[in-house]
Amino acid sequence: MVYPSTPFRALELTPLNQVRVVILGQDPYHGPGQAHGLAFSVPATSGPALQKLPPTLRNIFKELVRDPALPDFTQMPTHGLLEHWAHQGVLLLNTCLTVEDASPASHAKQGWEALTCSLLSKVLVRDQPVVFMLWGGHALEAFARACAGVDLSTNSSQPSHPSHHLVLKANHPSPLSALRPPVPFIGCGHFSKANAHFAGLGLPVIRW
Repeated sequence: MVYPSTPFRALELTPLNQVRVVILGQDPYHGPGQAHGLAFSVPATSGPALQKLPPTLRNIFKELVRDPALPDFTQMPTHGLLEHWAHQGVLLLNTCLTVEDASPASHAKQGWEALTCSLLSKVLVRDQPVVFMLWGGHALEAFARACAGVDLSTNSSQPSHPSHHLVLKANHPSPLSALRPPVPFIGCGHFSKANAHFAGLGLPVIRW
């Protein structure tokens, strides 16, 4: 069994010309009923069938609840569907778009990375400001590969990316690393920093 059945769902909901935020994952969830084509997201269920949120997604929500600059986000959601982010321009992109059942990283280094690197490169050269949230070493490496193939010489002050973009870095939200140095995910404030960046440019913020 290969997950998800809709590997390009993130691009269907968030076309590249509408991207405002990029959140990079590694590969899809490798258990049944979870991966559906958006990094970190799981399908919504209700009632007795409400599934337990994956630990990584639970930590993402914990950070949203913790952030005092997000007063509207005060309690843990009852589901993990993140399509409302995608509809606002948040590209939830895994660097590998498929995975074998119960076999994490089973489709790594088989060609998906070249595609997702190309997608990131196209977002990098957009004139519109984009916030890149890079969580963990894998996301940092994927972003570095994308930057290597793009001419970013137009920005002398921050040679790693155009000046109208914002790059945020922290540990991965996995329970194994979310609280560890050098930049713990819990406490990183990435969601409110993204909104502050957009607000400072006179643009709408993301309704997390």
